[in-house]
Amino acid sequence: MSLLDEKQRGAILRALHDLRRAAPARPGEQYGAPGNGSSLLLSLVTVGLVFALWYVATNVGWIKPLFLPSPQAVWMQLMDVASDGFADASLLSHIGWSAFRVFGAFVLAACTAIPVGIMMGVNRVARGVLDPLVEFYRPLPPLAYLPLVVIWMGIGEGSKVLLIYLAMFAPLALSARAGVKSVAIEQIHAAYSMGASRGQVLRHVIMPAALPEILTGMRIAIGFGWTTLVAAEMVAATAGLGFMVLTASKFMATDVVIMGILVIGAMALLFDLGMRWLERRLVPWKGKA
Repeated sequence: MSLLDEKQRGAILRALHDLRRAAPARPGEQYGAPGNGSSLLLSLVTVGLVFALWYVATNVGWIKPLFLPSPQAVWMQLMDVASDGFADASLLSHIGWSAFRVFGAFVLAACTAIPVGIMMGVNRVARGVLDPLVEFYRPLPPLAYLPLVVIWMGIGEGSKVLLIYLAMFAPLALSARAGVKSVAIEQIHAAYSMGASRGQVLRHVIMPAALPEILTGMRIAIGFGWTTLVAAEMVAATAGLGFMVLTASKFMATDVVIMGILVIGAMALLFDLGMRWLERRLVPWKGKA
């Protein structure tokens, strides 16, 4: 790369950096909205109230244990499954298999759907070809095409991962496309006026501007993955949190069902918190007007 290209690249990056630094404070900060500490306190109070209501309703006898077991019963069941296992598999094995299926599908979806979404955002031909296909299958529930997935892939791990992958693909692709379309045209024109090439504009202008939408799409997609997990593990699974919930429901073991749901929710929450931390590091300007 020539010295002139290096100067152009540096000028582009400095201009974009100055534009982001010049952005005003978050709307919530401008209008005196509660800060992160207040939001965290409200969240903890809400969770505490929900658990308190659950404890009172189940221990006083408002709800029968068959419909909603007490928190103590769910905790004891968690300890039993952690020590003795469930359905010939340990709790760690159930968690490991579910995590492998969900996060394996997530990595595959991120590696394919994000480039597809970027192509749809920057290229009219790609958008015209791919957009109808993605929009057609996006609203379909995974159970609708589960039989086809089994016919195509059999009853092995491939069908489970593929089903979860398909549930994640559309939100990731559409978020990437939306991120590309949200780029201010003034920034693109400014980069071209400084002599930037299309590759430099894509790398230094479009991708950083689209990254907030892409990260949000990742959070949404992983949620779709966890909701599809139970359907995926209906297919000849012998371990997994979804398999555990389904098996327990057949025997009316509500405490195991609730315990499995809470474990799935806890894993999804931890991932979401990790994604929020990543957003604060990668896109600190997100949310600034």
